[in-house]
Amino acid sequence: MVNEPGTIADLLLGWYDGHARRLPWRKLPGEPRQDPYKVWLSEVMLQQTTVAAVAPYFGRFLEAWPTVEALAAAEDADVMAAWAGLGYYARARNLLACARVVAELGSFPASEAGLRALPGVGDYTAAAVAAIAFGERAVVVDANVERVVTRLCAIDTPLPAARPAIREAASAITPQTRAGDFAQGMMDLGATVCTVKAPRCLICPLAAPCLARAAGEPERLPVKAAKKAKPLRQGRAYWIERDDKVLLVTRAGAGMLGGMRALPDDGWAARADGNGSPPAAGAWRAGGIVRHSFTHFDLELQLMLCAGVDLGNLPAGEFWPLEDIEAAGLPTVFAKAARLALANR
Repeated sequence: MVNEPGTIADLLLGWYDGHARRLPWRKLPGEPRQDPYKVWLSEVMLQQTTVAAVAPYFGRFLEAWPTVEALAAAEDADVMAAWAGLGYYARARNLLACARVVAELGSFPASEAGLRALPGVGDYTAAAVAAIAFGERAVVVDANVERVVTRLCAIDTPLPAARPAIREAASAITPQTRAGDFAQGMMDLGATVCTVKAPRCLICPLAAPCLARAAGEPERLPVKAAKKAKPLRQGRAYWIERDDKVLLVTRAGAGMLGGMRALPDDGWAARADGNGSPPAAGAWRAGGIVRHSFTHFDLELQLMLCAGVDLGNLPAGEFWPLEDIEAAGLPTVFAKAARLALANR
C-alpha cells in the first residue's frame, strides 16, 4: 500500500537523492558522512533561526575555530561576540560548555543517548547529530518535519499538545537505514515544498499518501494554539563616550544576554522594567527609543546620552573605539542603540 511506512521512506529518499539542498554543513547523498562537529554546530545555530541567517555565521565560526578543540579553547567573549546577531544567546554559552566537554572526552559520543548527556544538547539536536553524523536510526523532528508529518497523517490536535502524536508518527516512518538522509529530506521537503503557506502539493513526493491533501486542506495544518500577547518592558541604556570611545560592560554570565558586551543599562529584564537609575551621576539627555522583540516580551529601550559624567564612579567595563564598534559583537538590541547614538553625535 502506498501509505505503508517503508513506501513513504522510499518516496522521500528518492526525492531527496535528486533535490537535496546544497548547504555549507551538509554532505550530499552518497558522500561520506559529515564531520560531527559541523553537524552539531549547524544544528545549534539553526535552532529558532533560518538557513539564510545561519550560513555566514557558520562560515565565520569554522574559519575562527575549525575544530571542536579550537572552539573549546576560545575565549568566552570572542565566541559571544562572534555569535552576536544570531539571537537566543544561551545557545552560545551552551555551545562553549559542550565543546569543552567534548574536547575532554576526545570526540563526540556516537550514540543519541551519549549526545543527549552533553551540556545544552536536547532531544532534537542529539537525534540530528546521531542520525546525520553517525548513521544511527534516530527520530528527528524540527518545525519543518513537524509540519510535514502533521499534514501527512492529518493530525489536527493543536500544538503543542499534538507533539507526542507527531513524534510517534515520525518514528513509524523513519527507516532503519539512511535515517540521516531521511531526516534531512524531511527538513528540505518542509522548507521548499510543504511550506507554511501555499504548499506545492503538485510536486510533492508524498502527495499520494498525504491525508491532509486528500481532505483538500493541507494549509490548515498544523493547528496552532492562539498566541498570548507578549508583555511590553521598558528600560534605559546609557551611552558614555570619551575620546571617541564608548563604555561597554560585560553582562553577567547567567540570564538575559549573559556574558555579552553591552551598553550599561538600568536592569530591565524579561519579567520587570528597568529602575531608571543611571550608572553614574551626569548631565543625561534622551537620545531616542529603540524597540526590540524577544521571544517572550517586547522591549522599549530609552537611549540616554551624557554631556558630562562622573568618570570616577563608572561601572567596570572597557572603553571601545567607536570606529570599531561593529567588532564588539553587541547583541542586536544594543547594536540598534549604538547606531542611534552615533546618529545623534
